[in-house]
Amino acid sequence: MRIDILTAFPGMFAGPLDESMIKRARERGLADVRVHDLRAFTTDRHRTIDDYAYGGGSGMVLKPEPIFEGVRAIRQQIEDGQTSRTILLSPRGTPYTQQTAKTLAQADHLVLICGHYKGVDERVVEGLGVEEWSIGDYVLTGGELPAMVVIDSVVRLIPGVLSDIESATGDSFYDGLLDCPYYTRPECFEGMRVPDMLLSGHHQQIRRWRRLESLRATFARRPDLLDECALSDEDRELLNTLIERKDVDFHEPD
Repeated sequence: MRIDILTAFPGMFAGPLDESMIKRARERGLADVRVHDLRAFTTDRHRTIDDYAYGGGSGMVLKPEPIFEGVRAIRQQIEDGQTSRTILLSPRGTPYTQQTAKTLAQADHLVLICGHYKGVDERVVEGLGVEEWSIGDYVLTGGELPAMVVIDSVVRLIPGVLSDIESATGDSFYDGLLDCPYYTRPECFEGMRVPDMLLSGHHQQIRRWRRLESLRATFARRPDLLDECALSDEDRELLNTLIERKDVDFHEPD
């Protein structure tokens, strides 16, 4: 997969792209991540990328010309037949989820446009056919951090990036539920012991226990997710057991 990032602050990506899983994916040729300075696509001597908004108001707006030039230059490098998606990271975008990441991971190419300042000229959305995605209901200084989130969540789903021990298939949200709790050595730490089931060696029972705990966490913290995920007959049996026994502690949102 190739990922192109169009940003006014390319230096922000130097650390995240050169560490951990993303670094390994790049070194193995599984992910080709390129950062483009938005100012490189300007034509004036001052390399202007923003201007005041028509109609007044505070804040600056990213101009359309550099973004159009940058996206078009990037798109010209994409081979015929490759699937390419252009994304604007924006607070008003559709909420970004694990399902979104799974869908994006199937594309051959992504262009990520990092919004900044007050926002982006609306003609970018209209003229370039971009998708708008938001990583949460809060406002950040720019789209650089959201772009890093998208890259991390997508690259880890590319086949071969994660080893079996790091497999993404057991992560929270991968199948629609929150993940179960995990424990490691020591067996007892400050009086807190690892659940006996995990020490039993009965793999089938351990699998069932983990699924039960996954359902328990989801039911207590994010019950809304249960309406959207496909539950098996066993899941429904375990969930009914939790409900009947009232064996769950609800967590009120902050």
